Amino acid sequence: MAANKKEPKGVRLDHISKIYKDPKTGKDFYAVHDVALEIEPGSFVTLLGPSGCGKTTTLRMIAGFESPDEGEIYLGGEPINELTPNKRDTAMVFQSYALFPHYNVFDNVAYGLRLRKVPKDEIRERVTNILKLVELSDMEQRMTNQLSGGQQQRVALARALVVEPGVLLFDEPLSNLDAKLRVQMRTEIRRIQQALGITAIYVTHDQSEAMAISDNIILMKGGVIAQMGSPTEIYYHPNSEFVADFIGECNFLPCTITGREGSDVVAEVYGHPVRVLSDKETTGNAEIVLRPEAIEIADQGQLPCKVELSCFMGSYQNYHVRIGDTLIKIADNCPIGRKIYQVGDDAFISFRSECAHLLAN
Repeated sequence: MAANKKEPKGVRLDHISKIYKDPKTGKDFYAVHDVALEIEPGSFVTLLGPSGCGKTTTLRMIAGFESPDEGEIYLGGEPINELTPNKRDTAMVFQSYALFPHYNVFDNVAYGLRLRKVPKDEIRERVTNILKLVELSDMEQRMTNQLSGGQQQRVALARALVVEPGVLLFDEPLSNLDAKLRVQMRTEIRRIQQALGITAIYVTHDQSEAMAISDNIILMKGGVIAQMGSPTEIYYHPNSEFVADFIGECNFLPCTITGREGSDVVAEVYGHPVRVLSDKETTGNAEIVLRPEAIEIADQGQLPCKVELSCFMGSYQNYHVRIGDTLIKIADNCPIGRKIYQVGDDAFISFRSECAHLLAN
C-alpha cells in the first residue's frame, strides 16, 4: 500500500470573511462572515449546509481560488493568503472530475508529478502505488471516456493524492454519481484517507454523507458557522432548531419546564409530565427534540396520541401520530412480531430521558 511521505498539516481559519456585491442591488454582502476554526492534522472535516451557506466559498479560499477580504488562513502554521493555488500544499478533487480526455489513466494521474519535474522512475512507482490504493491497477492504459463515473472519480482522487499534499480538498465530489455508487465511493474515500492519514476537508450538502465520513462536521448557514462537532454531538445535541432539522429527521415537542429531578429536567407536554436528561438551568417554555427512532409506540406510555399514518417500510414501521396539535414521526425499527397500529388508533408514545434533547426558546 502507498504511504503518505509527508506529515499531514492542520488548517486554521482566523476570522476569515468574503464579501461579494449583489448584482441586483449593487450592495455588498458577506458570503462568509467571521469564520474561525481549527482543523487538526490527519482529521476528516466536512463543511455542510444548504446552497448559498458559504461552504464552497470557504473551501475555495483554503485552496486559493478565492481570497479572503478579512482574516488569515494558516496551513501547517504558515500564513497562505498571499500564495497562489499551485504554491499551496493542497490538492483539490472537483465535482466535475476535471480529467484530461486525451490522456489515459496513467498520464492523468502522473500529470501533477510531471509538472513538478519528478524523475520518471519515481513517477512510475508513485502512480503505480496510488492506482493500487484506489483499486485501478489494471486500467493504466484506459482512456478516461472508457471509464464509469465511479472509476473516473477514483482517477481524480488518485491524481490529487499522488502529489502527496498536506491537505486534500473535496468540492462535492460525488454529486454526479447515482445513490448506490455515492455510498460506495464515500466509503472508499474515507478508507483511503484513513490509510494515508491525510488531512481532508470535504464540502457537501448531503447530511448522510457528512455523517458517514467525518470526524467533525462544520454546519454552516448564511455564511456563518451554525455548529461544529462530531456527527454524534451534532445529531444528538443540536444547538438550534435549524441544526436539528438539517441533520436527519426530527420532531419538536413544545413543553413547559416545571422543575428538576436529579440529572433530568421535568417538563410538561400537553398536561403530561416527561423527563429529559439535561444540564441546562432553564425555565419556562422550551422544545424537546426527539429523533423518530428514539420513540416507542405502545398501548401504555408517557404521552397519549392518535395514529394518522401507518406505513410498512421494510426495516421499520413508519408512523405519524398526533399529540395535541403536534405531529410526531416515529420509526419503529424491526416491527416484526409486534403490534402494528392502524390509522385512527389511540396509543401512547414513550422515550428515554437520555434520548431527548432540550432546546430553550
